[in-house]
Amino acid sequence: MAASETSQGTTLRYAFGYVLSFFILILIGVLAFSIRLFSFIQLSLASRNVRFRRAFYDWELESVNSFVDLLYSNVPRGEWCDKMRWRLNASGSFDVTSYLVIKYESVIHEFDPYFNYRVTQFLTKNGIYDFWNWFDDRTWYPLGRVIGGTVYPGLTLTAGTLWWILNSLNIPLSVETVCVFTAPIFSAFASWATYLLTKEVKGAGAGLTAAALLAMVPSYISRSVAGSYDNEAVAIFALIFTFYLYIKTLNTGSLFYATLNAIAYFYMVCSWGGYTFIVNLIPMHALLCIVTGRYSSRLYIAYAPLVVLGTLLAALVPVVGFNAVMTSEHFASFLLLVLVGNLKAVSSDFLTGTIETTYLVFIIIHVVALVYYIKGILSPKMFKVAVTLVVSIGLVVCCAVIAVLVALVASSPTMGWSGRSLSLLDPTYASKYIPIIASVSEHQPPTWPSYFMDINVLAFLVPAGIIACFSPLSDASSFVVLYIVTSVYFSGVMVRLMLVLAPAACIMSGIALSAAFDVLTRSIKFQLPGINGNSQVDAGDTSSDGVVARNEAAKTDKNEDALKERERPSKRNRKKEKEHVEKPSVKSQIKKRLLVLPLEASIIAILLLVLLGAFYVVHCVWAAAEAYSAPSIVLTSYQQDGLHVFDDFREAYAWLSHNTEVDDKVASWWDYGYQTTAMANRTVIVDNNTWNNTHIATVGTAMSSPEKAAWEIFNSLDVKYVLVVFGGLVGYPSDDINKFLWMVRIGGGVFPHIKEPDYLRDGQYRIDSQATPTMLNSLMYKLSYYRFVETDGKAFDRVRRTEIGKKYFKLTHFEEGMFLSTTTPYWM
Repeated sequence: MAASETSQGTTLRYAFGYVLSFFILILIGVLAFSIRLFSFIQLSLASRNVRFRRAFYDWELESVNSFVDLLYSNVPRGEWCDKMRWRLNASGSFDVTSYLVIKYESVIHEFDPYFNYRVTQFLTKNGIYDFWNWFDDRTWYPLGRVIGGTVYPGLTLTAGTLWWILNSLNIPLSVETVCVFTAPIFSAFASWATYLLTKEVKGAGAGLTAAALLAMVPSYISRSVAGSYDNEAVAIFALIFTFYLYIKTLNTGSLFYATLNAIAYFYMVCSWGGYTFIVNLIPMHALLCIVTGRYSSRLYIAYAPLVVLGTLLAALVPVVGFNAVMTSEHFASFLLLVLVGNLKAVSSDFLTGTIETTYLVFIIIHVVALVYYIKGILSPKMFKVAVTLVVSIGLVVCCAVIAVLVALVASSPTMGWSGRSLSLLDPTYASKYIPIIASVSEHQPPTWPSYFMDINVLAFLVPAGIIACFSPLSDASSFVVLYIVTSVYFSGVMVRLMLVLAPAACIMSGIALSAAFDVLTRSIKFQLPGINGNSQVDAGDTSSDGVVARNEAAKTDKNEDALKERERPSKRNRKKEKEHVEKPSVKSQIKKRLLVLPLEASIIAILLLVLLGAFYVVHCVWAAAEAYSAPSIVLTSYQQDGLHVFDDFREAYAWLSHNTEVDDKVASWWDYGYQTTAMANRTVIVDNNTWNNTHIATVGTAMSSPEKAAWEIFNSLDVKYVLVVFGGLVGYPSDDINKFLWMVRIGGGVFPHIKEPDYLRDGQYRIDSQATPTMLNSLMYKLSYYRFVETDGKAFDRVRRTEIGKKYFKLTHFEEGMFLSTTTPYWM
């Protein structure tokens, strides 16, 4: 008892210490800001006496610096401030994404996260070896599914490792709690990675701004909110961190960072199928650098180890395997389209699968490196002869390789591409050939309001950021420009990829805002009397363009030193040169390096930018608190008599868990498969993995068929219960009636007797008295509207806003299992 009291007291002391430290840091920040604001007002309104203003400024600066140095004597002030700022950004990112737990409870929401949660439970209970060999017989009955070889294990292994570490430290958190908070934790890491990436491109100021923007951007919050236990929760951090290490290697030429880049890429491969975006974007950038004459040894070090080590590591992931070198997700048509862009006779669909850019660029970069090496050891005449010989042999070899690749790719009906990848290259492909992909809402193209909802004012700042990247253009800035351009295209094809656009938009907006604040604050300081021009130049080096400015300054200093060494003026003339030459040159440098705007215009512009930022913060907080923090498994509605909570999903799964046999089979549309196996622990026919289109088409055909034919199909699959979601009474628009046409289309794609026109009246989808007999007699219609007329006597559907066409009917081959009228008043 005494030991427990001691440990409890220690825990309380630690907690009190953390809270006290946090409030002390806040007090320090408020105090420093107040002193800075007070000094600025005094400098602006005080007497025109330059000595007084200078003395007051020096006193204020010295007092603040001494106070901070007293607390942090061993840490440089600028470095400490930067670390504190991005830590606050990371903390803010975690706070913003935790609204769901505050409003509701610690609950996993959406559909896919329930499968990931179930897999994590299996991993923590049975170990990693059983996880790799797990055959799940509760899904896709009677086929089953091999879990270890068909999932991206990054998220599961990450959460499982976190759970193991916490329990090893005697912090007994449940697996569910760890899964709920994994996304908010990695959202903080993503903000940190964004800071590092943007800092490498345009300096610490731009990095801090970009990190602050990413911490609350709605598009990323939608996948990083607490309870969103999906692959993107950790994959976006891996994506940004891989790009950072690539840029870091490109700037430093370090093999250490190149190795870390390959490891980060491996983690990205383990986490999400979107790793193909990396394996195509980086080769495109390397090719762009070669074509534009920016080849260097640093580019070779940044690219070659990534391809070799990254590909070898990616092949170790079971779900990827040899696909890392054999599938067209690692192909890109950019190089071939550039080289033969005028050959319009060749179709673009054929071109997209003929050259594997990752490895072709790998070969090209080695050829370029060899050319530079040979050019350095041969005479110009011998070099021309060698080039002629090498080019002749190279063309023959390339033609042979391309012929082999064309033959291999042409042997595949889809040119080696998966359905989702073809949908990105041809937005109409899925709707024509694979309706199962088109039926997913997140695979639909976004509308224009979606951009304003998901990235808000960043959409207007991105062009300014792109322009800022060209002044001056570097290898790093060209990469982020290529990143934003490609991500804008892909986000326009598939709304899900707005998630990839969000970091790029934050980076560009951070660069734009940092550059704007840099110019405006410099303009204000330059026009305030009593401030030394040299201090302005020094202060400018810490701005968002500090990296470039320091490089330019270093070059200028070297040139000036060389010039002074050549000229060697006499001692007698040095004093005159300092008075008449050096001071005017400093003033001219200041005028050239500072873009000075009118004082009033600068102040107004800063206020407008602050208001823009405030509007962005308000929108993001609203989106985090309302739009993206409502779990899809628990619905809410605000009415005149207050808040109503619809918990019918969990009640239905609880009913299945408590009132059915363990081996009973449950049929439903594939949307609810993961939740049924995770929450009800019952065997399902199809689920959200959608790997077998024929099996899904069978369920769609049963839902679209008359009652007797549907019973025969379900009976052949040993189905005992059918789960249908209906929201006509409460106004829930995502019910199965609204999804029904996709069941018809998918079923008709495999079974020709199911035809979509049979369910439409004059091309319109109707459920009222004008609905077709095929529609009124389908199993989905009967199961959804069975006894619906008993609710209000009119059978008015609030989603479709009409009275149903067939009100009174009986079920002949099915019976109602869960009596909704006795368990819930909402008929959900």
